[in-house]
Amino acid sequence: MLKDATMPIFSPDRHAHVPSYVKLTKQPIAGGTYRPLANDEDSNACAPSALSGHHSSKLYTQKSAIHAISDNTSIFISGAGTLPCLPEMASSGSVSKAEIDNNEQIASSELQPHQPAEQPLNQVISVCKRAAHTTAKTLSTAGHTAVKATKVTGHAIHVAVTAVKTAWHTFTNFKAVQLIIKFFRKAYGPWKKRMRFSYAFYAIVFTLLTSAEVIFLQWGVYSEPEYVEDSEVDYTTQILQSVAGQTTRFVSQMWLEQKYQFLLNFIGIGLIYLALVFVLNRFWIATVIFGAAMTAYGVANSIKMGLRNEPILPSDLSFVSNGNGGSLLSFIPKDQQALVNGAITVLIWFSCACLLLFVLDGRRRFIHCSWKHPSSNAKNIIGTSSRALAAILSIVLLVSYTWNLNIPGAWSYTLATNLGYKPVPWNTYEDAKSNGPATTFQSLVRVKAMDKPNEYSKKTMEKIAARYTKEANKINTSRANILTDSTVILILSESFSDPLRVPGISFDIDPMPNIRALKDVTTSGLMLSPGYGGGTANIEYQSLTGMNLANFNDQLISPYQQLVPSQKNVYTFNQIWNDACQAQCSYAFHPYLKNFYLRDSNYKKFGFKYFRTIDSKPALKYQDHIDAGYVSDASAYQNVIDQLNQSDGESQFIQLVTMQNHLPYGDYYTNNEFKEADTSTGLDENEEVQIDTYAKGISYTDQATATFLDQLNMIEQPITVIFYGDHLPGIYASAAKYKENQLTLHESDYFIWSNSSSSSAGSKLSPEESDYSSSNFFMASAAEHMDAKVTPFLALLTEVHQSVPAAGRFASTDADWGTGSTSYLDSSGQLIKKKNLSSEAKQLLEDYRLIQYDQTAGKGYLSENWFNRVP
Repeated sequence: MLKDATMPIFSPDRHAHVPSYVKLTKQPIAGGTYRPLANDEDSNACAPSALSGHHSSKLYTQKSAIHAISDNTSIFISGAGTLPCLPEMASSGSVSKAEIDNNEQIASSELQPHQPAEQPLNQVISVCKRAAHTTAKTLSTAGHTAVKATKVTGHAIHVAVTAVKTAWHTFTNFKAVQLIIKFFRKAYGPWKKRMRFSYAFYAIVFTLLTSAEVIFLQWGVYSEPEYVEDSEVDYTTQILQSVAGQTTRFVSQMWLEQKYQFLLNFIGIGLIYLALVFVLNRFWIATVIFGAAMTAYGVANSIKMGLRNEPILPSDLSFVSNGNGGSLLSFIPKDQQALVNGAITVLIWFSCACLLLFVLDGRRRFIHCSWKHPSSNAKNIIGTSSRALAAILSIVLLVSYTWNLNIPGAWSYTLATNLGYKPVPWNTYEDAKSNGPATTFQSLVRVKAMDKPNEYSKKTMEKIAARYTKEANKINTSRANILTDSTVILILSESFSDPLRVPGISFDIDPMPNIRALKDVTTSGLMLSPGYGGGTANIEYQSLTGMNLANFNDQLISPYQQLVPSQKNVYTFNQIWNDACQAQCSYAFHPYLKNFYLRDSNYKKFGFKYFRTIDSKPALKYQDHIDAGYVSDASAYQNVIDQLNQSDGESQFIQLVTMQNHLPYGDYYTNNEFKEADTSTGLDENEEVQIDTYAKGISYTDQATATFLDQLNMIEQPITVIFYGDHLPGIYASAAKYKENQLTLHESDYFIWSNSSSSSAGSKLSPEESDYSSSNFFMASAAEHMDAKVTPFLALLTEVHQSVPAAGRFASTDADWGTGSTSYLDSSGQLIKKKNLSSEAKQLLEDYRLIQYDQTAGKGYLSENWFNRVP
């Protein structure tokens, strides 16, 4: 029933398809009556149009009939009789569309004859509603399509799953399969209740595996002794000096000599094993990982010891971390391939055994824990807490032990020394043999570059800067040229040296006639190298920076990996050219991988404009090989020639590190005349093959270098070349056995040469100034060769070089020669004692040490002035 005080009356729009409603004048209730719509009385007296003002057009446009209940529905009729009832609606409950449209038109014309201004608004509303209706219809269609596609996909999946289930049921219904299923069902109960291995068994496995890995690592640092033919060495001595004998002695000295290096190495790698067990909480999985990692480390360590007389160092891990692990495999010599294959076989069987034990062991977790329900009961609370605490403590213990192993006074250093640890960091080969490779590795994880000198201060450094600025001015008054007016090419020739200088090596053919002749007419000599068989980046660091490794702490083995990455600013000589051209006019080339020794990132710090390698973008243009060797020196030189041709006569600094003569030295040259020309005696077959191959490579380098210098002579701009071999190859096993050959095996060849367009063409420094040198003195010697003005730092290097022609930290354990890690040579190449140096030389060395500390580990006071620039 409608019981409102007034009755709102609405009129539909003139356009039937877009209904519009206008509120009309309210009608009073007084005087009206209610009549049921369901009553058939007076049905013919009512027209459908009479209700058009009371019902929405939306109501009348429903497709289905509208049914009314007569005994519950009525309509109000005013007393004036202006709203007659609707007979057809009251009786049938429905109205035709034609009648509705007719009534709407009548109502619109009669009730709203004076509102034509609202038509534009109604039309806008009509357009919006049509757009909304179209969008809704589109979305509805898309939704229906998506739903249909989903249903189809679901049906397909259901059919597939049903097919799989049917096939599975068919398979499992076979009698043979049913027998197997019944067997496993019966066996599951006993299998679930299988024995858990005891912690005592775990402890036995832990002890045996760790001991085996320590012995294997130590075995890898030894080599079989070689005896002179017809020498009288008794059988017992031969056994004791063999690899097996030396390894046995390393273990047994715990009882025979009270030296516990074996136990020290056991603790070192045992902490790693323990951390893996507690972190993974799976004993057998940790065992597989530990065994595989330690065995791989032992194999790599053995190979490196044989090739370079050096164990694996923490800095070597940068090769792997920079994605070069695969390329390291190319360095494995053929005679070591059997060791690699054997290790792989052992690891496969070892892994299978651990997998079997893992399956048989009913104890899945080493320490019970429940991460899903850690606090559900007391057992879970205690177990989970213990598991987390054990993992944290094991890691902390391992890190603390390793971090403090080379710090005197620290707990792990004290423990190690009590067990017989005597560090020999300046000679990692001897350190690994006496202390064990694991201890050597861990002792070098944390390295401090230099200890702060007591006299180091800003005031002290200002005095030094003033002293050598004055010395530079004094030198420059007698020199006519500017260093940066010439292009300087610094060439590190990989492993280049004269094999004929090695005792016991001889050929009927000279492998380096061109360079030998050149050394007679230009500045040249021998360079004291801190490396033998390796250490390229260290010698390279010295030549680029003017720093000497002898000034660093003995634990700092590789500045490129242990020092430079942590430095914000690194001074290198190429920056002199960058300052002169007020841009980056220095370039670097290396025909191998860019990330070896972290060169790519380090060279950016050095200020090189770009660094081109075989894997850079863009890569080196010329990458030709000679037979199966590395990129040839001829190709490396051609890349430099292209860079010079692109310079438009601008002076520049070019750094080139070659690769042709890098180890290994397999028999890969097809036409090697040095096999027939080898007249050496006392060499075994493997040593002879390597030396013959190396000699052929030196011959190729000699020819390529002569051609390269001829090309430079044709360029009409002053160019000076600094050429040097970084170290001797580690192939002279026979000569290395004798201590008297130690110095010879650390001397490589160098020369400084200027082309015909240089004013210094044909210059040659006196033998006292050039016969012996170190790579850190090369730039100072080049400036003197070029008659070029120097910076205060170069003035210092010039003065030090005159007082101490060569200094280097190499494998010398004789404390009589200086500090036990640094060797000094006089102008004739003789070792000199530090205590016999002049007071002037000692002062120069002290100033040198202070300057190196300031620029590498100190506050960089000298970088605030013109110490590294020409006054």
